[in-house]
Amino acid sequence: MSGTRFAAQTMTQVRVRGVVVTDDTLSVDLEDGRTIAVPIGWYPRLAHGTPQERTNWQISGGGYGIHWPDLDEDIGVEGLLLGKKSGESRTSFARWLQRRQQNQDKGATA
Repeated sequence: MSGTRFAAQTMTQVRVRGVVVTDDTLSVDLEDGRTIAVPIGWYPRLAHGTPQERTNWQISGGGYGIHWPDLDEDIGVEGLLLGKKSGESRTSFARWLQRRQQNQDKGATA
């Protein structure tokens, strides 16, 4: 049998320990000591969030995900480790932005 041998690599799941979101970067500290940092632009909802909304996060999915209730955003550790950007469609994001603007307009007139 000829050809190149390869080993199937399985990803070991690690849990979230901490999260920091700046104007440029999402950084996630993992329980194994690693920190993953990705551009905030990969996650448009985070990029459009206020500093207060970005700091209001919760560990979800048994420790393998992060949820931002104010932004309705969920990001999993596995996706971060694989370098996956947000999978949200442009249409969905545009609807979210429109609802967000409407809610802000209502709050300004109240």
